Amino acid sequence: MMTPEDYRSHFNKAIGFEQYLADFKYAMQHGSHSLYGSYAQYLPLNLQRNSRLYQKFVPTETLLHAVARMPHSVKWLMIVEPWCGDVSQSLPLIARIAESSMGLIELRLAYRDQNPDLMDAHLTNDVSRSIPILIQLDSAFKVLGTWGPRPKEAQVLVEKLKSDPVTADNYAEELHRWYAQNKQQAIQSELLALLKK
Repeated sequence: MMTPEDYRSHFNKAIGFEQYLADFKYAMQHGSHSLYGSYAQYLPLNLQRNSRLYQKFVPTETLLHAVARMPHSVKWLMIVEPWCGDVSQSLPLIARIAESSMGLIELRLAYRDQNPDLMDAHLTNDVSRSIPILIQLDSAFKVLGTWGPRPKEAQVLVEKLKSDPVTADNYAEELHRWYAQNKQQAIQSELLALLKK
């Protein structure tokens, strides 16, 4: 069980989005295979996705209005890894929302594999170390709510695809097609619900 002090410690040692991008680019240029093993193959596409979404994403007026009307600031602690396709689909949006909050949302990122206690406190279905996980904290580092590892509709799709031996090995292709078709609407709706907690 994580305490507010545990979350405070993790938040204080976590990194900002700019540092995450710098780490990502460094890994791409300096032997990502030694850092990520077989996962290194996903880095180029994820960096491309991350960059594209970060440049083009504009939050909805509804979401921006909700952020502007927040009565108190919050802290977002997000568990990530650069090899994760779902991280590349959601982190750029989350970073943009935090940036547009005029200081009401402070975003920090914690690497999954360097923070096993944090990850194990937020398992998906109590078993899976799926990421990203976004943890919303108040000023006293109490958990207000969580989001992740992907929008609910996408999670249902992944569970269905993984349960079928015919589609299990290629589920990621269908998942990223879903992301492209959804155009970031589901994640914005779910983040809006999180902010209201």
